[in-house]
Amino acid sequence: MTTYLYPKNLKATANLWLWSLRDFAIICIALLLSVLMFAQTQFFLPLVVTLCFGFLTIRLEDTTVLDFIRYAVKYFISTQQEFIWAA
Repeated sequence: MTTYLYPKNLKATANLWLWSLRDFAIICIALLLSVLMFAQTQFFLPLVVTLCFGFLTIRLEDTTVLDFIRYAVKYFISTQQEFIWAA
């Protein structure tokens, strides 16, 4: 049996800088299309959406900002909290 040192015996996800490889590819393609669209039409909304997606998918310690927002919305808004008052 062969054991590899990096990344975690080849079971970890591939990361490139602060993003997962899939997110980085999406950001690069979207950024290219957004810049081309901005150069042709002066419409900057796709560029803003791409940069927001890039910020929300920054990965630190296997958690992204988007995951944290999802957890917060689930905890505070969509999931019922149960409070037990004991005397």
